[in-house]
Amino acid sequence: MDKLEIVDEYYKYVAKIPTGLQYIADNLRADNVQTALSEILNFSEGITWIKQMEEILMEQGVNVDLNKHQLEDYLNLINEGLEKQDFVLVADIFEYEVMPYFEQIIA
Repeated sequence: MDKLEIVDEYYKYVAKIPTGLQYIADNLRADNVQTALSEILNFSEGITWIKQMEEILMEQGVNVDLNKHQLEDYLNLINEGLEKQDFVLVADIFEYEVMPYFEQIIA
């Protein structure tokens, strides 16, 4: 895969994230916890892929907009909410914090 293909795949994937985050939040609020947890796992795996692709892109001189520290803060908040089984809080974090973060990257 060449640099342009990696950049294209990276941004195509990032562009899909807000829709997935809204899906997670909606399922948590509808008490479809198992579905939401499965999607949270997919989100987590996706973040791992994004970080790997970002390293490759940076090695090739492509600047990406992901703020790893901010993302880690969000993931920590999500984990805390999940540990407390406060699914409304987790839904709010996804919808009102993480989703705008990714929408900003897309813009």
